[in-house]
This record gives sequence, structure tokens and C-alpha cells, in this order.
Amino acid sequence: MEELVERSNLQLAYQRVVENKGAPGVDDVSVSEFKDWLKMHWPSVKLALLEGRYLPRAVRRVDIPKPSGGMRTLGVPTVVDRLIQQALHQVLQPLFEPTFSDSSYGFRPGRGAHQAVRQAQGYIREGKRWVVDIDLEKFFDRVNHDVLMSRVARQVSDARVLKLIRRFLEAGMMSDGLVESRMEGTPQGGPLSPLLSNILLNDLDQELERRGLAFCRYADDCNIYVGSRVAGERVMSGVRVFLEEVLKLRINPEKSAVARPWERKFLGFSVTAHRESRLRIAPASVQRLTQKVRDLMRTGRGRSLTHTIEDLNPLLRGWINYFRLTETQGVLEELDSWMRRRLRCLLWRQWKRGGTKARKLRGLGIDAERARLSAGNGRGPWWNAGASHMNQALPAKYFTSKGLVSLMLTHQRLQSFS
Repeated sequence: MEELVERSNLQLAYQRVVENKGAPGVDDVSVSEFKDWLKMHWPSVKLALLEGRYLPRAVRRVDIPKPSGGMRTLGVPTVVDRLIQQALHQVLQPLFEPTFSDSSYGFRPGRGAHQAVRQAQGYIREGKRWVVDIDLEKFFDRVNHDVLMSRVARQVSDARVLKLIRRFLEAGMMSDGLVESRMEGTPQGGPLSPLLSNILLNDLDQELERRGLAFCRYADDCNIYVGSRVAGERVMSGVRVFLEEVLKLRINPEKSAVARPWERKFLGFSVTAHRESRLRIAPASVQRLTQKVRDLMRTGRGRSLTHTIEDLNPLLRGWINYFRLTETQGVLEELDSWMRRRLRCLLWRQWKRGGTKARKLRGLGIDAERARLSAGNGRGPWWNAGASHMNQALPAKYFTSKGLVSLMLTHQRLQSFS
């Protein structure tokens, strides 16, 4: 606890909390107001921590939609509780990091999703062409506090710290002014939750290593690679028993399976069925991008093409930067073409009247008679967006001149730098 409240540790924690910004907790103190709040209240908070009597406030419940459907519940702690959790994380991580598996990639310094994906690809290329894809059912909501605390106590002997962690776990969740008590789970949203998830699931990693299995785990997303379906079914059965009996966790049967790797996805990626399996973008990841683009276009119908492209580009850059490992480019070319068609569709809608459409087409180089016939063809915006007159009037180079990011060209540039 003395290390937690040490000045340099708190300064670093404060810097990270401020950089992360985030919404206020149940006390409505914002990050911008936090400095003044600390000047007034920190001495009493520090004393309470050192004496082992600090009580965290309830977390504010926020439900956000999952990309795959359903809702994910986040718990937003107060800013001071985020500061304490971050300071605690900085003290605890060096204790636990040496105990973690080389096959664990989530929420660890110097590790990330791309390394996990590359390792998974390596196992498949070695001949382990079956995957045991494990999805833990509502993991962050179902963590057993006693099981987790027994794992934390393996490295932490300070009773004040153990008591503080349990109080963070048991802090109520406020929604619509009512506080609901919690006897299990570690809600996502606080700086400490990712580390606690790794501490708990490290037992799973050790069990898989003890069995000599090839696996990659990123947070609660775990893939185990084996040589046959029979071996996969046997592993799935054994892992289910271990999780239920030892860690008190459950596998989601609807999202878990023993299958070919190219039939599943891992961290947004999949692979081809070639002997030298190549990384590709999973279809579900492509669908999520197209839905985001549709939503953005829907809200941008009254805006100029330039403003729409300015809103679109950060989304496209971030997406292709994450998926820069893909080794198949066909889908990127298709997405670029689809994106341009969406923009042509947007313009066709904005032009509205036949006279305006004919005038715009003429201005873009279409001869007068063809412009007149095209403007009055009676077809819908999406059909026209893919028709030859709009492709001729608004070719790919037109959108390039307007600054639209090309996923394929950006991917090629990223590959040339790697």
C-alpha cells in the first residue's frame, strides 16, 4: 500500500487517467475537475488507504451494443477510483507479469493482438489444422470473487491491498439512481479489470501448458490448435471440466466449437485453407465495417461529399491499420469499390430532381443526351450508383482527388513499410 500511494507512482497514474479522459462516475466529478478535487480531498483519501478503510464508490452502469449482437455492460468508476485502480495496477503488474504464459497476449506490456494472430497462424502452418475455439460465457460478469482473490493472494501479502481489491470487486453498480450489489464479476471499465482477468485465467494457461497444448489467449478469447477433430473434442471436454470445477467459469456452447480454423475467426482475422495458410479478414469484421459506413452515410445525407469523406477517412484508416496483416487483398478491392458506390448513391440522392441530375452529369463530362436519359431512367439511387453513367462521371480517381482513403492502396503502403 505504501508503494501504491508513493508520489511518483501516483503522478504516473494521474497522467494516464487524465490522458484516457473518460466519463464521470456516480459523483459527477469530471477529469477536468479532478485536479481541484484532489487538492482538497487527497490527504484524507491517502490516510484511508494506508489505514485499510478506504471504500470505493459504486460504479455507473453503461450498456453498449456488442459488435456480434447483444449488450456489453461497462462499469464506470469515479475518477478517484480510476486513479487508485491505475496506481494499484502499476504496483501489481510487475509482480504478476513474470508468472504469465508466453501464449497470453491480452493487456500485457509489449504484447498485442497482432502477435497472437501471427502465433495462431504459425500453429496452423505446423499442421495443427483443427481449432478448439473457446468463448467464456459472460466472463467479466461471472468471475468468482473468492477464486480470483485466492489467485491474487499468491503474490500479494498486504492485507490492506487484498481488502481494497475485494472492495473494488464488490462495489455496487448504479443504474437510474439505484445501486445494485454485486457478489460476482469484475465489470469492464476500470483500469484494474484487465489485469485481474489475466491473473484468474493464468491458471487456464498453466493447465494448457501442462497438457502440452498449442494455444493463444487474448483476454477471455482462447484458441487451442490440435491435429484432429477427435483430439479437439477431447480437449474441449477436458477444458470445460477444468473451467467449471476449478475456476467456476462456463463455456458458451453457442459461440464455442471444434472446427477448421478457416471456418472460425480469432481477433477479427481468419485464415485461408491453403497448406501455407494466409491471414485474411474474417467476414464478420467486413460486415461490421460496412454497417458502420452505412450508419455514417445515413447521418451524412445532407452534408457535402467533402465533409462525408472527412468523417469516413478516420474510420477507414483505423480499420485497415488494424487489419494490415491480411495477406489477401481481394476483399479490400471490393470494399473500395463498394465505398465509392455508396458515395455515388449519396450524391444521386442529393441531386434529387431530374434536371439537377442531368446538369450535374453534364458538368462531370457526360454528353447531354445521355445525361438526359440517365437522369430520367426511373431507377433507384443504388442502381444508378452502380450504372455506367455514374461510374464514368465519378471514376475512382475522382474520389481519390477528393481525399478518400483507399483501403487497398493504404494496405500496400503499410506492407512496404513493414
